[in-house]
Amino acid sequence: MPFYHKLGKIPHKRHTVFKSGDGNHYYEQLFGTEGFSGVSSLLYHVHRPTMINTIGKPVPATPVIADSNNITPLMLHALKAEPVADFLDSRKPLMVNQDAILGIAAPMDSMTGYFYKNSDADEILFIHRGKGLLKTLLGIIGFSEGDYLVIPRGMIYQIGFTGKENRIFYIESFHPVGFPGRYMNEQGQLLEHSPFCERDIKLPSDLETYDEKGEFLIKIKKSGMIHPLLYAAHPFDVVGWDGCNYPFGFSIFDFEPITGRVHQPPPVHQTFETKQFVVCSFCPRLYDYHPEAVPAPYNHSNIDSDEVIYYVAGEFMSRKDIGEGYISLHPKGIPHGPAPGAMEKSIGQKETKELAVMVDTFRPLMVTEEAMKISDGKYYKSWLE
Repeated sequence: MPFYHKLGKIPHKRHTVFKSGDGNHYYEQLFGTEGFSGVSSLLYHVHRPTMINTIGKPVPATPVIADSNNITPLMLHALKAEPVADFLDSRKPLMVNQDAILGIAAPMDSMTGYFYKNSDADEILFIHRGKGLLKTLLGIIGFSEGDYLVIPRGMIYQIGFTGKENRIFYIESFHPVGFPGRYMNEQGQLLEHSPFCERDIKLPSDLETYDEKGEFLIKIKKSGMIHPLLYAAHPFDVVGWDGCNYPFGFSIFDFEPITGRVHQPPPVHQTFETKQFVVCSFCPRLYDYHPEAVPAPYNHSNIDSDEVIYYVAGEFMSRKDIGEGYISLHPKGIPHGPAPGAMEKSIGQKETKELAVMVDTFRPLMVTEEAMKISDGKYYKSWLE
């Protein structure tokens, strides 16, 4: 996240003495990425952020692989996954490689009684259904349906929901998540041709500072295990912070599609990127306006990447048998394209109402046992006439 932001009280200069009104020291913490060379923020705590009382026994959180060398196109029905009360317990990893974990979650309850930190990966939570508050030690972000929540690795948070019907498509990225470089100038500002701008970003606000000692459970994910740690002070004790590393939100409804006379390739829909995968947003848009344009996507070879699409809402021009919460996987090695008849049907159409999230990974994805539980088992035959 390249944009500077700050909340609360901070000293005039970094790495200098900073005290409260009653003379107690605040404790500075560098919250950075990629050693000391990536984006970072400086946080100021009421208590030392290092006070650990107890380290409990870890529990496994490693995805169980069903197919480590998959070449079969799959269609998964995410809404068939049963809701689970707890946020962490509800997370079901579906696909994984060396760079990312892609999964779904259907939590019914807000996160209470503990805090969570993913020390391995940045997280992208796409809110398909539900609304609520993401609470972090850097402030609060309100969210609703259609929001991406981007949470940097190491960020301590709690997520709360206003209702029971919540559905999330999530990505854990082992590489820092950012905006596409071609949308930005050398100074990091989003350019005029970008499909979104800085004012669309939902920044943390309402910094709440808790000056509390006791026992506070933080569940920390590290190397495929969840480690329960009891800290001696409330983790949300930050009085102020500034920098460029913080959680943020972005609504898919604020993505402005790029269109053309003929069909545009998937990179025009790109929303986020890492070194090893990209995330795209397919949004309602006008179709191509060449008089002989074919709006449906052309058949294309998946030579360099696996393609995953999470279908959110609307009618999808490439297929007639897609519903909300469906997830398609088109693995590298074989081409894919519109279903029979979809190309012909698209000719002359003026617009599409589809809404979907796409992830293209540059290394192949392994398929988990959780994915096979919700697979229709026959999608690969859907191109037969």
